[in-house]
Amino acid sequence: MALPVAIQLFSLRNEMANDIVGTLKAVKAMGYDGVEFAGLHGKTPEEMRDLVKEIGLCPVSAHVPYPELIADPEKVAKTYKAVGCKHVVIPWLDPDERPDGKNFGEFLANVKHIGEVMYANGMNLHYHNHEFEFVPFENGECSFDALYAETTPEILKMQLDCCWCNVAGKRSEDYLKKYANRCPLLHLKDYVGQKQENMYNLIGKEQIEVETRAFEFRSVGQGKVDFDSILAVAEDCGVEWLIVEQDSPTPDKTSMECAEMSRIYLKSKNF
Repeated sequence: MALPVAIQLFSLRNEMANDIVGTLKAVKAMGYDGVEFAGLHGKTPEEMRDLVKEIGLCPVSAHVPYPELIADPEKVAKTYKAVGCKHVVIPWLDPDERPDGKNFGEFLANVKHIGEVMYANGMNLHYHNHEFEFVPFENGECSFDALYAETTPEILKMQLDCCWCNVAGKRSEDYLKKYANRCPLLHLKDYVGQKQENMYNLIGKEQIEVETRAFEFRSVGQGKVDFDSILAVAEDCGVEWLIVEQDSPTPDKTSMECAEMSRIYLKSKNF
């Protein structure tokens, strides 16, 4: 049985800001089975729950900023449980909180607490990686692994991002096998080019002008990531949802066109 496919709505954030209903209906028409939220765009949890249900989309998960999770994890859990989600994801960490940062110990304690709150509410907490988690410590240990060595699968699951894993020079399929059954949500994202110092301005985290387009996002299947190898092992490793994400559109394409291209590619692979 083919895995269901969702889209991270951050990929369509401008469209969602302008027309929530129209955007969600278009997503459904493309053949997406579910959505991952990046905010509720002024809707109450119950309004969003009813809307996606009416359209026929599954509310899979939500990216919630780390500071918001620290401030009131109970509120976050109840909010997204009311929407119908089962998963909450930490989408980004500032340098001080990362595994090689000065506040990593504090972050780890907070994650354990947040994860316990989520678990108590019948929810799962995930961490979404970028490439910086794969930079090794002096002893050679990968900082990505340190995060999961210090937490249990019940407290923290992973949302592996195939693009950033590849940018770091790693193979997503290797990590899916290593952490089998700990990654129910797999982010499918593609790119061209190579790692560059200011590539995170493409996801709105670093406001630096890019003089050369050495790194660009692409629709799934249109770039460098070997999705055939990843998709071949995903289900056996416990992946439950494939989630398309493209933080910024391919040049000369709209975000909606990119979302449709990704879905067409996955249909060609029988997903």
